[in-house]
Amino acid sequence: MIKFKNIEISDREWIDARLKESDFRGCEYSFVNNFIWQKPYDIKFADVNGFYCIRGGEKNSVYAYPAGKGDIVPVIEALINEAHEKGEKFKLRGITLENMELLKELFPNKFDFEPQRDEFDYIYEVSRLSTLSGRKLHGKRNHIARFKDNPNWSYESITENNIDECFVMNNEWCKLYNCISDESLNHELCAVKEAFRNFFDLKMLGGILRREGKIIGYTMASHLNSDTLDVNIEKAFPEIQGAYPMINQQFVLNECQNFKYVNREEDVGDEGLRKAKLSYVPDILLEKYTATLKEEK
Repeated sequence: MIKFKNIEISDREWIDARLKESDFRGCEYSFVNNFIWQKPYDIKFADVNGFYCIRGGEKNSVYAYPAGKGDIVPVIEALINEAHEKGEKFKLRGITLENMELLKELFPNKFDFEPQRDEFDYIYEVSRLSTLSGRKLHGKRNHIARFKDNPNWSYESITENNIDECFVMNNEWCKLYNCISDESLNHELCAVKEAFRNFFDLKMLGGILRREGKIIGYTMASHLNSDTLDVNIEKAFPEIQGAYPMINQQFVLNECQNFKYVNREEDVGDEGLRKAKLSYVPDILLEKYTATLKEEK
């Protein structure tokens, strides 16, 4: 049986080296995401032949496509064997089109592949999010213009001096949406608390939007791969016109100029979230698939 363990910040150097070797752009290959979401989704990791392997759930486990360099065949075979030892059907998630073709070549006719539309990542060029130029983003520019009708606003990076105030704003947002009673939002709240608690140790980037001195929106993000920043968390008060487009743009302008892309992650099947993310017209809609091992006849 493979020895999976909880993710600690002290594991980051080894994990980041494996992620760098693969240079995947999917949000499941973010150390920060794996760390802050590990409690809600029982995420654990293992070193299998030098590959970073993630497993979600002790029962009915789903494994992520391994990250690392070298021969991946014995790694996947080891994961399959572990699933069999647990009496479970083997499933592998986070598979891009490129990796799906490789799996078909390495394991011919062994897997059924299914697209996971709710898990597709929305990825945007930093240059376009900075300017919001073009006819299709005219509405975003209008919302920002209406926000700026009140000139008493400001943007600042998250620091040790303002992070506690930012968490107070997050709690107000949660009360507005009744996070405690909603299972999905309650899981998210658990991850958000981990991000706030470990923000500086995780070397995250963050930005705050104020109006008349009060925090009305914030963003937290982290390095994902060689050219992409991952937006892990973003909150704003929706009743304030333009608050979301404004924190989005200001964060990109102030914190993301050293990156080519911003990954704004999945829509998890939420129609409102899908509409909002599509409205920014992603430059890359990163398709991801789940592979299920076929039953042996």
